[in-house]
Amino acid sequence: MAAKDITTRTASHVAIIMDGNGRWATSRGWPRLVGHRRGANKVRAIVRAAPGLGIKHLTIFAFSTENWKRSTEEVLGLMALFARYIRNEAEKLREAGVRVRFIGSRDRLDPVIQELMAGIEAKTRDCERLTLTVAINYGGRDEIARAAKKLAEDVAAGRLKPEEAGEDALAARLDTADMPDPDLIIRTSGETRTSNFLLWQSAYAEYEFTPTLWPDFTPEELAAIIDRFSRRERRFGGVVSA
Repeated sequence: MAAKDITTRTASHVAIIMDGNGRWATSRGWPRLVGHRRGANKVRAIVRAAPGLGIKHLTIFAFSTENWKRSTEEVLGLMALFARYIRNEAEKLREAGVRVRFIGSRDRLDPVIQELMAGIEAKTRDCERLTLTVAINYGGRDEIARAAKKLAEDVAAGRLKPEEAGEDALAARLDTADMPDPDLIIRTSGETRTSNFLLWQSAYAEYEFTPTLWPDFTPEELAAIIDRFSRRERRFGGVVSA
C-alpha cells in the first residue's frame, strides 16, 4: 500500500537566486552597477509582497564566495550598494515586522559592513512577520566545510562523541541551523544552475527556473510561481497515496 500523503502545499520558505542584473543593464547599454541598483529596488518589492503570499522565510543570494572574481569596480560597487541598502532600509524593515539576518562568512567583509550587518540584525531581532535572510560571501560548499570543521573540533575536544557526529550534528553547525529548509528555490535569468546555493538545505526543495531577469521580476510572477508550487506533489522520498 502507498504511504500516507505527505504532500506539502505551502511555500513557507522561499529562497531566490537573484540573477541577471548585469545582463539587464548591459542589454540597455548601461554599466552593470545600474542593473545591481535596479535589482536592489526589486528586493524591496518582493519583501513587501512575501507575507501576503504566505511566505514566512525569504532567503536571497546577494553575493557568493565566487563573486570576488569579478572586477574590482563591480565588487566595490556591490559592497557600497549593500551598505547603502542596510542604512536606508533598517528602520523601514523593522516597522514592517521583517527580521533580517545574514548567512555566509563575514571575515572577508569590510569592518564597516560587518558593523552595519550586526546593527540591522539587532534592530530587527524581535520582528516576526517575515524573516529575510541575506546570503553574502556565501557558498554552500564553504558553509558545509566550516560546519564540518566545527564538528571535528568538538569531537577532538571531547564535547561530542564520534558516534554523535551524524547529519543532525552537522546541520546544527550550519549557518542556517535555526531556520527551516527551503520549500522552493527560484532562479531568475534563464540559467538552470544551483550555483553553490544552500546545497545541504535544498535536498528536497522544489525548483523553479524563470527566464525573467531579476530587475524585471515582479510580485505577480512570484505569486504565479507560488500558485504552481501549491499544485506540486512533494514526497520527500516517500510515496503519495492515491
